[in-house]
Amino acid sequence: MKTGAIIGAIVAVAAIGFGAYMIDIDQTEEASLPTVDLSVEGGNMPEFDADVGDIDVGTEEVTVNVPTIDVQSPEEEAAEES
Repeated sequence: MKTGAIIGAIVAVAAIGFGAYMIDIDQTEEASLPTVDLSVEGGNMPEFDADVGDIDVGTEEVTVNVPTIDVQSPEEEAAEES
């Protein structure tokens, strides 16, 4: 493991640990759920009728001519000019 990654992991753990102690949350009141009276009747799910097209998938071999590129560095250009 690289030294930079180890140091980064140590710093991240220290920051998380320090951040956990910087926050102090105290509960001042108990929570309660609302009281709800429901009368529920049976529902109905929607129905759909869909006509979709057919998709045929296949493969085909194709030959593609790719241009070649000649890249010369400035040192190569200077050597050719000399």
